[in-house]
Amino acid sequence: MGTRVLHIWNTAGVASVIAKFTDREFGANSTVITRKAADRVGLTTYGTAYPDGPARFFTRAIWMARSADLVHVHSLDRVVPWLKRLYTKPVVMHYHGTDIEGRWREKEARWGRADYIAVSTPNLLDGAPPKAVYVANPVDTDLFRPSAVERSPNSAVSFRYGMDAEAEAVAERLGLDLVWLDRWSVKHQQMPETLSRYAYYVDMRKPPGHFTARSLGKAALEALACGCRAVDWQGSIVEGLPPEHDPISVAARWNMVYLGLLKK
Repeated sequence: MGTRVLHIWNTAGVASVIAKFTDREFGANSTVITRKAADRVGLTTYGTAYPDGPARFFTRAIWMARSADLVHVHSLDRVVPWLKRLYTKPVVMHYHGTDIEGRWREKEARWGRADYIAVSTPNLLDGAPPKAVYVANPVDTDLFRPSAVERSPNSAVSFRYGMDAEAEAVAERLGLDLVWLDRWSVKHQQMPETLSRYAYYVDMRKPPGHFTARSLGKAALEALACGCRAVDWQGSIVEGLPPEHDPISVAARWNMVYLGLLKK
């Protein structure tokens, strides 16, 4: 049996992709758990979204950790001290954005207990401890690839996320017809076909109370995998999914992390 990994939470569906490819390519034995309330569009394609409230889910996570060799926590850092108090097994703390940006000092009592700290975008390393590392978000290229639908050459799509005026301005500058979608209007399984209808994905995000997102988001990476060009937070155009986001490459890196932690 391969390394038994419990992924707690599934921010942007990243845990599902890591689990799927570490299991398939490297023989891991992964379990992904999250709450249905936090997965409105079906991001948990690999794993289970439970109809739990916060307290019940917290208890479930602690209980399920007993049978894992290693626990990989995504965003939900309040569970880390409990895991380390109750078990001797390694714990990975994986941050994904507003869960840590500008909050490293505030959350030190949580991430400080983890055996390995990762962030999903390079900008999150600002203010991070020296041992924190950047590991790129993987894209499930089994699912996200160009669909056989008509793609209008001057079309663009985006989700409203705090930078609507900036997105409209860059679309006008590039001569694009920008279509807005509601953040929760498209199910995850429908996203490849939806994205494939557009030539550009405008990725400009400023979460409430936070900084402008200075990295391509997961939806933008998925759009690139579907053949779109992406317009980033600076108005620059990106074309083609960068190799660092290949799911097998990311899974290989995580597999090495897991094996290294288990040898200590």
